[in-house]
Amino acid sequence: MQRTHPLEVLKFCPKCGSSKFDISGERSLKCGDCGFHYYINASAAVAALVTDGNGRLMLVTRGIEPDYGKLDLPGGFVDHNETLETALKRELFEELGMKTKSLKYMNSAPNEYIFSDFSVFTVDMAFEVIPETIENLKPMDDILDYRFYAENEINYDDIPAPSIKQFVIDFFKK
Repeated sequence: MQRTHPLEVLKFCPKCGSSKFDISGERSLKCGDCGFHYYINASAAVAALVTDGNGRLMLVTRGIEPDYGKLDLPGGFVDHNETLETALKRELFEELGMKTKSLKYMNSAPNEYIFSDFSVFTVDMAFEVIPETIENLKPMDDILDYRFYAENEINYDDIPAPSIKQFVIDFFKK
């Protein structure tokens, strides 16, 4: 188990502050004082597969840690009380100023996102996105740049997230 895993990191009950917050199974912790039971579940995240109309796929350059400067698909975490579709539309607008015509669910994959030395487990869901336009997009929020890539232009070592790498591979297989 990695030192970033929640079972290794979380030492105090988030409800009462007790230090009797102990492992209670493969994916949970339980407080010995107040009885609070915390389960380590996956967070939802979305990723966009956007093309330029010529078979090239948009990849963005991350502007934040983890993996600053590495390649990614546009997208991000789903906020509470938000659908997958709403989250992806929001992320695309925040990151690129992109508005969407349509979204089509493609597939999902598990991932581990390490942030602030803490593992956040995710289920990443990829959507094929048809934007209103790819003209005048502007990298904003947590991305530095974007570019459309042909399959032979991608160095897969520059895509650190296993789920994202798999989405890109699957995209070019179809």
